Amino acid sequence: MSAQTSSIVEPDKGWRIWWQLTRPHTLTAAFVPVLLGTAMALQYQSINWLMFLAMLIASILIQAATNMFNEYYDYVRGLDNENSIGIGGAIVRNGVKPSTVLNLAFTLFGIALLLGIYICLNSSWWIAVIGLVCMTVAYLYTGGPIPIAYTPFGEVVSGFFMGVVIILISFYIQTGFVNKTSILVSIPIFILVGAILLSNNIRDLDGDKENGRKTLAILLGREKAILLLASMFIISYAWIIVLILFGVSSAWLLLVFLSAPKAIKAIKGFVGKTNPLEMMPAMKATAQTNTIFGFLLSIGIFISNI
Repeated sequence: MSAQTSSIVEPDKGWRIWWQLTRPHTLTAAFVPVLLGTAMALQYQSINWLMFLAMLIASILIQAATNMFNEYYDYVRGLDNENSIGIGGAIVRNGVKPSTVLNLAFTLFGIALLLGIYICLNSSWWIAVIGLVCMTVAYLYTGGPIPIAYTPFGEVVSGFFMGVVIILISFYIQTGFVNKTSILVSIPIFILVGAILLSNNIRDLDGDKENGRKTLAILLGREKAILLLASMFIISYAWIIVLILFGVSSAWLLLVFLSAPKAIKAIKGFVGKTNPLEMMPAMKATAQTNTIFGFLLSIGIFISNI
C-alpha cells in the first residue's frame, strides 16, 4: 500500500507514465545482486557476459513486473488514489486501464521466462525451478488471497529472494557451483534489501494500519521499527568486518563504509517524522544505501580478484 497525502500529485505524461510504472528507484535492488554474484565468480571463472546480461535483464524485468502487480492489486483493493505517495500512478493518476497494467506485468514475466530458458540451456535446468519459484513469490507479494506484503514476512521474503537467491544464481551460472563464501557475502545484501521494504512500511505505517495490514512496522510500532532499521544497517557493515577478520574476504571490502553517510541520513530522516511525504527522503536514502553498498562491495571484490 502506498502512503497518502493531502497535496496534489501531478500526473505524468508520455513515456514517463510507463517509466514511473516500473518504479525505477527500486530497480537497482535487482541490478546489485546480479553484479555482486558475477563479481564473486571472477575469482573462479572468466565472465560469460551474455549470461550476465540475460540474468541482469531477467532480474530487472521481474522486479518491474512485481511493481506493476503491486500497482494493480493495491488499486483493485482500493488502497491507492491519485494523491498516493510512492506509486507509479499509471492507473489512478494517468488513466491507464488496470487490465493494461496487469497484462504488461505478465508480458515482462514472459520475456524474463524466455531469458531464463536461455540461461538454463547454458547452465542447469534446476535454475528453471528456482526461477519459477521466484516469479511465483513476486506475484504473490501483492497478489493472491493473502499477499506477502500485507504480513510481517515481507522484509524476509524480499531480502531472501532479491538478495541471497539472485546473488547465488548469478554466481552459479558463471561457475557451476555455490560455495560458502558466496553465501556469506550475500547476507548483508539480504539484510539491506529487507531494509528497503522496512523503510517503505515505516513510511506507510498509518495508512497500512487503517487498511488492515499486519506489516512488521505495524507490529513493532514506529520507534521500534526505526531501531530495527538502524540495527539492520549496523549488522550489514559489521558483517563485512567479520568477513575480513576471518579471512573470508579481503580488506578491499571496507570500501562499503563509504556508503555509511547514506545509512545515517536514512535513520535521521525517520526519527520524529509521521507524515509520509516528510519520510520520502529517508526512504530514498535507504534504497541508495543498498545500491551504493552493493556497488562498492562488488568493486572491492572485483579488485580483490584481479
